[in-house]
Amino acid sequence: MSRYTVRHNVSGLGTRVDVIPDVDRTDGWSPMLWLGAPAPGGLALPPAKPSLSWMYSPRGVFLGDRHLVVADSGNHRVLIWHGIPEGDEQPADVVLGQPDGESEGRAAGGRGPERGMNLPTGVLVHDGRLVVADAWHHRILVWNTVPQTPDVAPDLVLGQPDASSVAENRGGECSASTLYWPFGIGMVGSAFWVADTGNRRVLGWRNGIPEPDQPADVVLGQPDAATREENRGGAVGPATFRWPHDITGREDLLVVADAGDHRLLGWSPPPEADRDADSVLGQPDFASALEWPYGPHTSDRLRFPYAACLDDERLAVADTANNRILLWDGMPDHGRGADHVLAQPDFGSNGENRWTSVQRDTLCWPYGLSLNGDMLAVADSGNNRVMIWRRP
Repeated sequence: MSRYTVRHNVSGLGTRVDVIPDVDRTDGWSPMLWLGAPAPGGLALPPAKPSLSWMYSPRGVFLGDRHLVVADSGNHRVLIWHGIPEGDEQPADVVLGQPDGESEGRAAGGRGPERGMNLPTGVLVHDGRLVVADAWHHRILVWNTVPQTPDVAPDLVLGQPDASSVAENRGGECSASTLYWPFGIGMVGSAFWVADTGNRRVLGWRNGIPEPDQPADVVLGQPDAATREENRGGAVGPATFRWPHDITGREDLLVVADAGDHRLLGWSPPPEADRDADSVLGQPDFASALEWPYGPHTSDRLRFPYAACLDDERLAVADTANNRILLWDGMPDHGRGADHVLAQPDFGSNGENRWTSVQRDTLCWPYGLSLNGDMLAVADSGNNRVMIWRRP
């Protein structure tokens, strides 16, 4: 059984209680900060009434040196903290997609998509620009600077002809410049990648964030830009996707979380055109797509991995339906199991909030991840919160 140390930290924002596992399974990671409503106790989830502090089913998070950005998906908005928050329930500084911090509803409560969103998911800040995957509006939104004030319209809209259009694939055929449920975005080296989930493919632009109407340079997972069949219309394989949902990597490696096939695929080097992946995690081989809902739950199996994040030292994966975060030291070889697990007592457990209650070190359907050095931000969607973990 796991043992825990309780540490009280006192700051100008009050007292914070850190619960630190006394075992090596976490590699020293412990929960540092809770953003969202407090837990009501027992099996009840935190409340989800919208405010600048409370969220509803957040699915994406970006943790940088100067900003924390959260896709508060259930409230159809994005929350921005300027600087890293310092205390539990700290309110966001800026809200986008809604006229104020208490409003909710698709397309800014009926005002329209020019400033509104419909299930935003992926978020990132790159070269000072804020990028948001506005998934159910089938588009990518770009602000040329991270907004300092609320309710600011984006500077660029990618995937649609204008800021008021929201039809999947622009209301027509699939092409290299259209989108259908783009859930994930990522910068890998100098290339910008989009998990175009509804089209069962990944799109890549070699020279960074594209201009509006610019077709992708790479279409990955389909034989051509007009095809959108699940797993290419056949069996799962090394060049197919069911639900590509998130993208991470580095200069020499592209990693895609193919949530629907319960696996991660890796290309080294990143592909210049559609081709087979070089490695797979979460499945024994490229031809397998087993869910393993009833076990055995192990360190080398995944169940709906909706997010992944890679830096120079580690790979973190949100093993969403197993209610845990898996960590590998470095980028693992083909098929290797994880080295560490967060939010579960061991690799064999997978209960929502460990079948106990909402605690600082439990998770319920973690959907988004962001690594920044020795900090890890987790969009803990089922608990209506974002948790920031830290490794001393």
